[in-house]
Amino acid sequence: MTEIARTQAELNEQGGALTAAAPKHSVPRWVITLGSMAFFLLAWEFFGCGVNPVFGSYPSAIALAFVELIRSGKIWVALLESLQPFALGYGLAVLIGVPLGLVIGRFWIVEAALGIYVTAGYAMPLVALVPLLMLWLGLGFKVKVAIVFLMSVFPVVINTWLGVRAVPKSLIEVGRSFVASDAVILRRIVLPATLPYIMAGIRLAVGRAVVAMVVAEFFTAISGLGAIIINSANNFDTATMFVPLVLLMVMAIGLNSLIGWVERKVAPWQAEIAGRDQQ
Repeated sequence: MTEIARTQAELNEQGGALTAAAPKHSVPRWVITLGSMAFFLLAWEFFGCGVNPVFGSYPSAIALAFVELIRSGKIWVALLESLQPFALGYGLAVLIGVPLGLVIGRFWIVEAALGIYVTAGYAMPLVALVPLLMLWLGLGFKVKVAIVFLMSVFPVVINTWLGVRAVPKSLIEVGRSFVASDAVILRRIVLPATLPYIMAGIRLAVGRAVVAMVVAEFFTAISGLGAIIINSANNFDTATMFVPLVLLMVMAIGLNSLIGWVERKVAPWQAEIAGRDQQ
């Protein structure tokens, strides 16, 4: 037994030495990100300057077009017009999608009744429904909200649904051993364990909601950022056309960062696990 204990101690020391010698990140993540962005912008500027302005643009020209849109005030009016249906449609997708996914994943009867429709709705090309939605809701604010909602709700529902199915059955059994009701188990056990899946679904829905917002403006009353894109393209003003595209990408990145911050607040244990995995 003494020899076994000595061998185990030696192995533990070796493991500790290997852990201590493991390489750590010497460069902060944000430095790498900024370096990658700088390289991309410089390469785009270098190669884009030699392209016909009708067929492409480059960062400095896009920046000048952005300044011009700010001076005229068009960009802020268009952004406000686009954000209103986006915020309402995306908010409804989250408020409805999360509870629906929890119920579908938790109760097999609901899953058998509604699961097939959720799966089919996610796979269906929802853009094809835009003409029908226009007949039902007209060309104004309502149809834009409906398009954003339909294109962003399914990722939230499906990720929440899969998260509930991934909850270990042992946790459910612990709740039942304490004679907890289904509502208590859903609120106290299933929901906290499903939070990482819910936040992943909300992140995926951001991109689809941004695309839906522009699609809605293309097909319905041409307004907002979509109007700037279409009018600039019709006038062969490629630099101005890129301004809303860049703005939408920045908005999507900002929303994803905001969702990540919320996730770290509501599920700090998940951030700790992710931090250990990246070391």
